[in-house]
Amino acid sequence: MCEMKKYAVIFIFIFLLVAGAWLGYFYWQNLRGLGPALKPPPEDIAKLLPPEKSAQVPPTINETEFPLKLPAGFKISIFAKGLGSPRVMTYDPAGNIVVSIPAQGKVVALPDKNSDGVADEVVTVAEGLNSPHGLATRCTEKCEFFIAESNQVAYYDYDTKNLKTFNKRKIIDLPSGGNHITRTILFMPSPNDHKLLTSVGSTCNVCEENDWRRAKILISNADGGDLKTFASGLRNSVFMAIHPVTGKIWATEMGRDLLGDDLPPDEINIVEEDKDYGWPYFYGKDIRDAAFEPNVMFEQNPDRFGSHIDIPAHSSPLGLAFIPEQNRADRLQNRPLQTG
Repeated sequence: MCEMKKYAVIFIFIFLLVAGAWLGYFYWQNLRGLGPALKPPPEDIAKLLPPEKSAQVPPTINETEFPLKLPAGFKISIFAKGLGSPRVMTYDPAGNIVVSIPAQGKVVALPDKNSDGVADEVVTVAEGLNSPHGLATRCTEKCEFFIAESNQVAYYDYDTKNLKTFNKRKIIDLPSGGNHITRTILFMPSPNDHKLLTSVGSTCNVCEENDWRRAKILISNADGGDLKTFASGLRNSVFMAIHPVTGKIWATEMGRDLLGDDLPPDEINIVEEDKDYGWPYFYGKDIRDAAFEPNVMFEQNPDRFGSHIDIPAHSSPLGLAFIPEQNRADRLQNRPLQTG
């Protein structure tokens, strides 16, 4: 009996040693970049930025300790603070900045009536929402405010003077839960500005989805009718923007995890109707993901597009905007300061 206990102890020791080594290797290969993403920042960004100074401050110089490299002609200052975790920003029809705060379940407006570059106040536009993210507004006979929550898209009548929404109407049911819960919306450019795009991320890191609405950008009428696929193969296109010259839809894309530090690239795509952008079987410039279903064979698909721009893996590209300059547009891509 003592001999059996001795062997059992040795076996357990060897098993724990091997399991610990494997877990350490797996963490080092795939998860060591999670630390900076999960830990709170060491300092509040607002404390790193000095008070706004006069216009004599050279706009191309960042006098803060905040590690941002500014393009020529730009400067950085605090417009509003104390918001928690603001996510999506856009302008309402009256020119006020409106912001979604998913963790607080609300959308706020940040009016700047004297145009001094600092918000006068924080006004709650809508609250009690389910992780609100995407925002869009439009004015026809009256002004309407569209909000994408995790499980739906709804629109409201919008009072641009008092910055209040009322008369909520749900227009689209969306699948909730999964790994990617944010939903982004964008109206198509003219002459299709009555069409609404809705981005819905995947449930998983890499898999085949059961719900036809997942890992896609959907398109519908402004009232939610005629909902269908606009583009597919998009794991998590969190932000979209319209190119001011071409009118094309550009979208960020977060690539899959667990292929190491350098693969796959995150992407910026030019999204076109009825095109497939590869996920879960392809990434980047139409490169086969050999780690997922390696024995599945594919024929050349003329409707499958590779990325327009590859950016470093795990950069988590978020905001995307265009800065018109004479007859061209410069791309400005915002992303986290620390990447995986």
